Amino acid sequence: FINCALVSHFCWHMLKTRKCILKKKILVSASRQKHTLPDLTYDYGALEPHICAEIMQLHHSKHHATYVNNLNVTEEKYKEALAKGDVTAQVALQPALKFNGGGHINHTIFWTNLSPNGGGEPQGELMEAIKRDFGSFQTMKEKMSAATVAVQGSGWGWLGYDKDGGRLRIAACANQDPLQGTTGLIPLLGIDVWEHAYYLQYKNVRPDYVKAIWNAINWDNVSERLQAAKM
Repeated sequence: FINCALVSHFCWHMLKTRKCILKKKILVSASRQKHTLPDLTYDYGALEPHICAEIMQLHHSKHHATYVNNLNVTEEKYKEALAKGDVTAQVALQPALKFNGGGHINHTIFWTNLSPNGGGEPQGELMEAIKRDFGSFQTMKEKMSAATVAVQGSGWGWLGYDKDGGRLRIAACANQDPLQGTTGLIPLLGIDVWEHAYYLQYKNVRPDYVKAIWNAINWDNVSERLQAAKM
């Protein structure tokens, strides 16, 4: 005869074990997915005189690090709200997720867009695409600079790739809004015009900062991003 109590206890034990294993997997997965501050491939002073070392150190080790830390905290809260089925809490966390997540995404791209050996003009397919979509490199540069300088308050100027249209486009985003998440354009080149990106060196003269940063643009990185966007 089947002992119902024994079977019931066995099933309860198996269910509890499965829940424990699942919980451990979730915890392990969560720990692996923690965002971290990316290392720079150059020293803080390597972009001088275009961007001074003090700005780079504060920008990277303080500002970007804060976005990373706040993003991790926000995601933990969101996971808790998701597990509880608390839709109200999930909705309330969306602005913090967008702001800190965008800050992390944008800055991660920004550091690679810059190089001590940057400046000059792009080559190859990127240059051909720029000439096709803007007429000339100088025209693209002028249009992107104007759009970037014109950002009201804090934000970013972007050169992005419209995958549907197969063309390059210029756009500006407020605050830390990520380009692809808010416009659908794939980010190729971003210029940060938050005051912490330039104020210590250029004070309130944003156009001078935007003009100078072109001397540090890593066109190889922008070209690689275009290739990846087309795939």
